[in-house]
Amino acid sequence: MCGIVAYIGGQDATPIVVEGLRKLEYRGYDSAGIAILDDGRIEIRRVAGKVEFLEKLVEKNPVQGTTGIGHTRWATHGAPSELNAHPHLGMAGRIVIVHNGIVENYLSLKEELIAEGVDFKSETDTETIAHLIEIFYNETNDLSKAVQKTLKMIKGAHGLVVMSTVEPEKLITARLGNAGGVAIGVGENEMYIASDIPAIVSHTRKMAFLESGQLAIVKRDGFSVEDLEGNPIQPDIQNIPWDPISAEKGKYRHFMQKEIHEQVRSLSDTLSGRVDYENYGIVLPGLNLTEEKAKQIKKIFITACGTAAYAGMVGKYLIEHIARIPVEVMVASEFRYCDPILTPETVVLAISQSGETADTLAAMEEARKKGAVLWSIVNAIGSQAMRIAEGCISMQVGPEIGVASTKAFTAPILDLYMIAVYLADLRGTIDQQRRLELVKDLLTVPSLVEKALDNEKSIKKIANHYKDIKGALYIGRGVNMPIAFEGALKLKEISYIHAEGYPAGEMKHGPIALVDENLPVIVIATQDPWYDKMISQIEQAKARSGKVLAVATEGDELIPTIADEIFWIPKTPWLLSPVVTIIPLQLFAYHIAAYHGLDVDQPRNLAKSVTVE
Repeated sequence: MCGIVAYIGGQDATPIVVEGLRKLEYRGYDSAGIAILDDGRIEIRRVAGKVEFLEKLVEKNPVQGTTGIGHTRWATHGAPSELNAHPHLGMAGRIVIVHNGIVENYLSLKEELIAEGVDFKSETDTETIAHLIEIFYNETNDLSKAVQKTLKMIKGAHGLVVMSTVEPEKLITARLGNAGGVAIGVGENEMYIASDIPAIVSHTRKMAFLESGQLAIVKRDGFSVEDLEGNPIQPDIQNIPWDPISAEKGKYRHFMQKEIHEQVRSLSDTLSGRVDYENYGIVLPGLNLTEEKAKQIKKIFITACGTAAYAGMVGKYLIEHIARIPVEVMVASEFRYCDPILTPETVVLAISQSGETADTLAAMEEARKKGAVLWSIVNAIGSQAMRIAEGCISMQVGPEIGVASTKAFTAPILDLYMIAVYLADLRGTIDQQRRLELVKDLLTVPSLVEKALDNEKSIKKIANHYKDIKGALYIGRGVNMPIAFEGALKLKEISYIHAEGYPAGEMKHGPIALVDENLPVIVIATQDPWYDKMISQIEQAKARSGKVLAVATEGDELIPTIADEIFWIPKTPWLLSPVVTIIPLQLFAYHIAAYHGLDVDQPRNLAKSVTVE
């Protein structure tokens, strides 16, 4: 959740680090701080609250130097405060660190350190790391060895950067486990470090990524990587194809609104290079599949968290219907604890926007231990979920700044559809004519999403009318049942209004008791195989004085006679309809939150990348 930025080079580090922290605000945080190496001294500026408060503090009390580290903290140990904000110093003031993760054994370590005379200044677990590094430096006179020794002492998953007055010509950064990424940016006689690509992509696109158990010694003219025993590792430097301008809001009020509209482009990019337009086939080289391997697959587990899990639910319908392979969807945070039955003929497919979600990575590790085939669908190039998977599909959506995911929900649905067609083709479960039909339908999706977005004004008007609701019930059937869950989640995430997604067929098994004139029921009632049943659900809600807001297909003449409000979408092939039906629900949630003047891009208590359990 927390964000890390560091710089070493010839420029003033302060504006570079602060700017990088601003670009990591989407991760969620409640305090911020920087440490700058200034003429042999470590100068620290920290605040409780937003980066804008840090900027004001730096303007009031400036600091300059060519080496610096910064951090945005999401509180775990100790309340959000200036005292608990990172960076944290060792007791002698010679070593300073920023840190992502949780020191699981910090209480015992803290007791030992206090017994040795260490004076703690904060309530954080992170401070134990700073003191340990300082103690081990006193023993070794080598900063990298001191960090190695410290990482062997602490339990949990960690990402950190260390700066010091004792070895001022270098920064040390390390990764242990899955507490978020560590990206090292390569410039001209200057180097950058960040926990996520957007923080430094405006400065360089040449980056390397640390694996768990790796440490990097970063100097202004380059870097080296080693394991925790000091053995050298050859780093793989990648060229990141993101455009830094795409991280700006442009004409939109919020990043979330911009990203909702970017889905036309992101879906087009998702198809690019994966659809054989001449033969109407699907090409997914990233999965490393052959006909023989495809036919060996007996079952697929899809594992993910939150929004990604709902995309996975849609994927279950698609893969089972098209490829005829059994699919089970399991929330990643429960995957390890249910002891899933996995074999070499099982595929575990993980979906993660960040590629660094701790629970998803833990599920992947469990799958690896049990011998399953590992696939992933991720957005962040170079992320852990991409690197450890045997087969991977990149979402192609570019940076997603808003915490509430939008384009990183619709893109993996198309990826799952393409996986379904690709598997069916390799396994011989569809013929050439059926494949042609499925791929032709796929190619219509970006334009259908564009048409759905054209209805934003009417959706905004409906949102204004319903902005003061206290709750909402979302229902859907079949392939659109997960869209009811995702639509409800969007309203909860950004407007703080309680909403619940439910399978429509379960209404009479409990939820219908909630329906009255004060509870709007959002019904996904498009013209698909379940249309008649959804009409029945609308009638039942209306019979109990419920207000019905229906997602409906343009040209439907019945829906306007029974629903109170309508979110119109263009006629869409039913297998692909979730990509279109979610659009009005994203806009509805967005405009309700915007009407209330809420921080849409950074909802309270949430973060973009959940890197602790």
